[in-house]
Amino acid sequence: MSEKKDAGEGRVAVLVDCDNTTPEVLEHALRVVAQFGRVVLRRGYGNHTTLANRWQDALVRLAFTPCLQYQYAAGKNTSDIALALDAIEALFDRRADTFCLVTSDSDFAYLCRKLRERGATVHIVGESKTPAALRNASDQFFEWARPTAEAPEMPPAGLAKAKVEAPGTEPSKPLPKRRPRFVIEAVSLLAGDTSEGKVHLGPLGQYLKRTDPAFTPKLYGHSGLLDMLRTYDRLTVQQETGGYWTVRLKEAEASEATPADAH
Repeated sequence: MSEKKDAGEGRVAVLVDCDNTTPEVLEHALRVVAQFGRVVLRRGYGNHTTLANRWQDALVRLAFTPCLQYQYAAGKNTSDIALALDAIEALFDRRADTFCLVTSDSDFAYLCRKLRERGATVHIVGESKTPAALRNASDQFFEWARPTAEAPEMPPAGLAKAKVEAPGTEPSKPLPKRRPRFVIEAVSLLAGDTSEGKVHLGPLGQYLKRTDPAFTPKLYGHSGLLDMLRTYDRLTVQQETGGYWTVRLKEAEASEATPADAH
């Protein structure tokens, strides 16, 4: 049984240092923190140059509030101060009890320590360059690696376009059953920290819904989550004593799943 917080208990704030990282990290950060509770704050901090172009598109698409900070003098990073003040304010207002800072800047190590002293849980999502001072100031560090050139992943359920049937036309054929890779990644993430190496069906479904509010197995041709999970060669689905279902990765299976059809 996972020791993570039950669904609905955690209130998570995701605060992004846009001056220090890249827009590609956002989706990874949201997948990581979805296991800790409901994301109630999504904010990205940067100057006028940083928040333009690619950052603007990413923040809008993933429902982040852009927090524009002008530099009043050269070399002064007002974005860092704004992020730190907003984090402390969210803690004292009890809007969040878990914080995810998306940055590799060691200047935030003191903020992490102060948040933890007040009882908050702090996670860092950063790159391999993240200094040890920042890693060790958090409860858990999640390293993000810049993606290499590979086949594109299947788009999340919320981005899939459903065909609209015109009146009087024949209904379209049922969608072919597919097995998206992100389900494998979700099981690996949630079950990895448990003593038994497995996750209950309920928390898994809640996690998938948090990462993509539009997720439904029916979009991939399955009648339900249990039906979908049974099609994966890399997963073991079994019913435990008491009638509840659990899912785990098969230990013998070490090969990577393909983007469009994760077996």
